[in-house]
Amino acid sequence: MSHPLITRLTTEFGWPRFEDMGSLEDWRGGAGAHVLFVPGDPARNLETADVAVILPELRQAFQGRFDCAVCGDAIEEQVRNETKVFKTPSLIFWRAGEMIGAVPKVRDWDDYMARVAHILSLPVAAE
Repeated sequence: MSHPLITRLTTEFGWPRFEDMGSLEDWRGGAGAHVLFVPGDPARNLETADVAVILPELRQAFQGRFDCAVCGDAIEEQVRNETKVFKTPSLIFWRAGEMIGAVPKVRDWDDYMARVAHILSLPVAAE
């Protein structure tokens, strides 16, 4: 199930939407930092639309220090189980194929700024 604001992320911004784990693994293993938006059910969770609006603003605020993608319905449960980030909507961060952090649920702007800055500053064991 999608929402117009989630669809906008893939159509207007050109972010990939992953429906299989292999494609997701290839993407998150690439160079740089990556953020996967795990929307949950937008019909049941009104915060999903809020995070769909906030994520492009975060990317801009951090001057493109991470790329973004959307988790498709087909793999959402598997991603949540793998990362142990069960609350949605959530933003899950990876670098060099390793999860480096997550921001579940909607937050106020200052909280996002602090959490994302902290996550992006974390080292990865493989680096």
